[in-house]
Amino acid sequence: MRICYCIVSLAAVCAMPATAQSLRCNGNLVGEGDSKLLVLYRCGQPLLKDSYCAPVVYSQTLYPVPEPFASSFVPCQPVEDWLYERGPGNLLATVRLRAGVVRSIEFSRTPQ
Repeated sequence: MRICYCIVSLAAVCAMPATAQSLRCNGNLVGEGDSKLLVLYRCGQPLLKDSYCAPVVYSQTLYPVPEPFASSFVPCQPVEDWLYERGPGNLLATVRLRAGVVRSIEFSRTPQ
């Protein structure tokens, strides 16, 4: 009975959906879906910023919109990567903003 309970518990934990990353700044949390303004308010200015224009893709495919239409009718989406140094012993945090909203937060030893 005990083995069955352990197997069921393990299966339940493995079936849980993955949670989004969050970043703790000055005692506050920043996560996916938060606005650029909220990130600046809670975390302050980042150490480094990088911005570029990502191509727009067709709905539910990975094919980019072709060039005559892309530049005339479908503009690119602005993407910004903000790098935060979280202090000694902590990994660097890269916050990716797309159209002014946090899309992902990644942690690494070096900037990506």
